[in-house]
Amino acid sequence: MTESSQHSDSTPEALPKTWDPGVHEGRLYRNWVEAGYFTADPSSDKPPFSIVLPPPNVTGSLHMGHALDHVLMDAMCRRRRMQGYEVLWLPGMDHAGIATQTLVERQLTGQGIDKNDIGRDEFIDRVWKWKAESGGAIGAQMRSLGDGVDWSRERFTMDDGLSRAVQTVFKKMFDEGLIYRAERLVNWSPVLQTAISDIEVKYSDVEGELVSFRYGSLDDNEPHIVVATTRMETMLGDTAIAVHPDDERYKHLVGTELDHPFVDRRIPVVADDYVDPEFGSGAVKITPAHDPNDFALGARHNLPMPTMMDESGRVAGTGTQFDGLDRAEARVKVREVLAEQGRIVKEVRPYLHSVGHSERSGEPIEPRLSMQWWVRVESLAKAAGDAVRNGDTVIHPASLEPRWFAWVDDMHDWCISRQLWWGHRIPVWYGPDGDMVCVGPGESAPEGYVQDNDVLDTWFSSGLWPFSTMGWPEESAELAKFYPTSVLVTGYDILFFWVARMMMFGTYVAGAIGEQIGADAPVPFRNVFLHGLVRDEHGSKMSKSKGNGIDPLDWVNQYGADALRFTLARGANPGGDLSVGDDLAQSSRNFATKLFNATKFALMNGAKVGELPPRADLTDADRWILGRLDEVHAEADAGFEAYEFSKACEALYHFAWDEVCDWYLELAKVQFAREDETVSATTKIVLGTVLDSLLRMLHPVMPFVTEVLWQTLTGGESVVIADWPTTSGEPVDRDAHHRIEDTQRLITEIRRFRSDQGLKPSQRVAAELIGLEAADLVAQRDYIDSLARLSRAEPGFAATATIEVRLRSTTVTVQIDTSGTIDVAAEKRRLEKELAAAEKELATTTAKLANEQFMAKAPDHVKAKIQTRAQVAEEEIVRIKAKLAELDSRS
Repeated sequence: MTESSQHSDSTPEALPKTWDPGVHEGRLYRNWVEAGYFTADPSSDKPPFSIVLPPPNVTGSLHMGHALDHVLMDAMCRRRRMQGYEVLWLPGMDHAGIATQTLVERQLTGQGIDKNDIGRDEFIDRVWKWKAESGGAIGAQMRSLGDGVDWSRERFTMDDGLSRAVQTVFKKMFDEGLIYRAERLVNWSPVLQTAISDIEVKYSDVEGELVSFRYGSLDDNEPHIVVATTRMETMLGDTAIAVHPDDERYKHLVGTELDHPFVDRRIPVVADDYVDPEFGSGAVKITPAHDPNDFALGARHNLPMPTMMDESGRVAGTGTQFDGLDRAEARVKVREVLAEQGRIVKEVRPYLHSVGHSERSGEPIEPRLSMQWWVRVESLAKAAGDAVRNGDTVIHPASLEPRWFAWVDDMHDWCISRQLWWGHRIPVWYGPDGDMVCVGPGESAPEGYVQDNDVLDTWFSSGLWPFSTMGWPEESAELAKFYPTSVLVTGYDILFFWVARMMMFGTYVAGAIGEQIGADAPVPFRNVFLHGLVRDEHGSKMSKSKGNGIDPLDWVNQYGADALRFTLARGANPGGDLSVGDDLAQSSRNFATKLFNATKFALMNGAKVGELPPRADLTDADRWILGRLDEVHAEADAGFEAYEFSKACEALYHFAWDEVCDWYLELAKVQFAREDETVSATTKIVLGTVLDSLLRMLHPVMPFVTEVLWQTLTGGESVVIADWPTTSGEPVDRDAHHRIEDTQRLITEIRRFRSDQGLKPSQRVAAELIGLEAADLVAQRDYIDSLARLSRAEPGFAATATIEVRLRSTTVTVQIDTSGTIDVAAEKRRLEKELAAAEKELATTTAKLANEQFMAKAPDHVKAKIQTRAQVAEEEIVRIKAKLAELDSRS
């Protein structure tokens, strides 16, 4: 039995003296895991709710964006569990092909070992060893956050089961012609020496040089064309010059050829609509093997596509003096030689342009023609788009749907091969006579065949994640119970990469999965919740280069996991970015402390959970707080259901702090002080009921402090498995609400007056309240006296100050005797401030009433309202001037 299940002491002494998250959070989390609260039961008859964790890289650590993902997913899962769902939150990690291989290669280099010397098999063994010893540090970080994942079902994209799924899908797509091999342009990393995906290319502005040079004759009277480029070295791979078909300057040259200055090649001049005749010289050099636009133009005109650079970014195969030079060296050398030839026609000038860089290795990527494996995406992308169009998957917020359609409706074929050793190796084998065979699970290649050296893009295996983690292609109880998954939670910034791939694969295998589970499985997830980016307190995107990133574990250590979680959840809404800083984390920590202290105070006064008496037997304060509890419950539920975490958290925060702690606890003190055992006993149950529901509603976002408090308050086993609270079903007593709200306003105004006068908070002053009966507040007099620190007026009472407080239906006059306590100068300053405000109001309303145009067009009710405001302002001016005259007479 766990410590949490043994807990049944509902006394304040059972709580620690103060709330110290670092002391309790680790213990609580271990208890939850050991008790099996997060372990899903696929045989359960409860309705299913499932989320698969977007798999973090095995090399990675949590950043704030990850923390936001995890907090929101955990909050959803905890709430659904409390609502009676069988919840599966399935964790796992991605093998992160490029990142992991780079890391292990770097380690080997440090030991003086080249991976090519030890060979592929030994290198892969070393990677597995690294994973076993050092990989997956992110798991410990997830525990620190309180992630309620089912650790018994943790998966890894290179597991045998997931690898089987990869091979199954590849084979099926290969056989159906959806996977093919072709020489196409890719993003090439000369450092990593592999193709990389679009998402691994980060663009930034670079100060380069725009150089204009001349093809053809150096004689102006002979055929020639001037072109400009920022990448001089690529001219070694030029195979054409393009001009616009309607450009009169070059019509006589279209179809002719010009000599290449360095290569034994004639350069044709071609006409193409791609060229902008207004930009530069109106002529463009075409290097099909090293530029995506040039590649497309080259394909249209059947141009040769020679590659002039090897895998490491060095000039190769041109037969020129530049072979062997690094591309940066060649850029300078080519320009210098062209200048010697007299072909540089303009001075080199600085040119700011956007350049793609490898996210992993940092160097500029090289568009490069390369033989790769591709997925033909047209039909897959259409199915992914249709799934959203027909409502099988719903995107939250709906405002991001157009971006989804823009992406999937214009998707290009996907390069899935990588020139790495770590990853799922392409299951294609080549025979001695050029034969090619794709091998499926359990199959073997013919003897003498050699397997393709490349591995699959990591996004291929992670695209299968929603169903491969549940055992597919084999039948499984998890697949039958929990697929399709309920919701995918991720940032909108990767909507078009990972989400699109999962949707393509999920719709592609939908029929096969549906047959296995005997149910409709058209999509991998029913809902997609896209949250925004976590930004710093100034609204800037967090990044290592800016130095403005915040390690979420630093916040956990400094403020506690609850504070981190509440800060992130409180700022999260569909599609919206959120800005965070230490001040917000401190505020959330203070909120946790406030909850702790309030509950401890309630327990010290006997708060408990029990059956509530009929509403008619309760005080106004009790009916008010119970009515507000129902209203806030509905508001929080609506927020959670709509993925509007910010609205839900704001409602709970202000209810807890502003209404329960600041008001009801104070009102309850008065009720405890009454010599009425029935009222006192009822107050204990009302207070216990409110805290019970409040702690349960806060639990999904603040699991640790709510667990300790709820266990102590109720004696229950764990709030993790407690029922989600429901509304009482009782109608809200509006009259009681109005009376309590009027009472709060009256107390607040008296407190403000006391503060202006410099009265000590503990100092009682005699007062007479006129108009309480008309305001229906006679029964609230005890609250007013106690919370405003007033004593009843006795015979001979003489007021020295008067406050008039406008309530809903009438005005209450508070006459106060501040003899010996009032600061006359301070009171005059306060009244003069009120007088200035009243005079400004009178001037504003009088001007409107004097405006003939306004009076002619304004509706009658608007004019009546303005007239009333003017009358009230006039009365206020008379009242305040009289009070000032009274003070003057005393000074």
